[in-house]
Amino acid sequence: MKHRRLSRALASILLSAFAALASIGAPAEAVLDLASFPRSKLTVESAQGAHAFDVWIADNEDRQRQGLMYVRDLPASQGMLFVNPEPRQSSFWMKNTYIPLDMLFIDARGKIVAIFADRKPLSLTPVGPSAPVLAILELRGGEAAARGIRKGDRVVHPAFR
Repeated sequence: MKHRRLSRALASILLSAFAALASIGAPAEAVLDLASFPRSKLTVESAQGAHAFDVWIADNEDRQRQGLMYVRDLPASQGMLFVNPEPRQSSFWMKNTYIPLDMLFIDARGKIVAIFADRKPLSLTPVGPSAPVLAILELRGGEAAARGIRKGDRVVHPAFR
């Protein structure tokens, strides 16, 4: 009897703690350490010149599901490249994403087909082009405009033919 009351009390405490964490935006699911993501360099060639970025690669379902969720700061020279196994229609939202992001949608040849700039943190509204894309590059919000990166510019990276 005593163990049953203790178990119920412990369960109640755990549920309360989980609810408190959820209410402040703490992740309910396991969060992958970004240090475990593969890293790579890429360059965006624009009319303003070549722009180098050091990127995390979201190359599997778990990494793509998490992306830049829970990140609180993103330096101007960094980003994340989501690579699809093959070109497909893609859309992204900003669930659990605390910083504004630019989302650059890229075809199989490395051409930027759409940019959704300065996406609002925590927005559940999905955005994406109607054209199929091979990859999506996320940069710090406003970075594409600051560097003069536009639709039609080319991304140089081994993911693109």
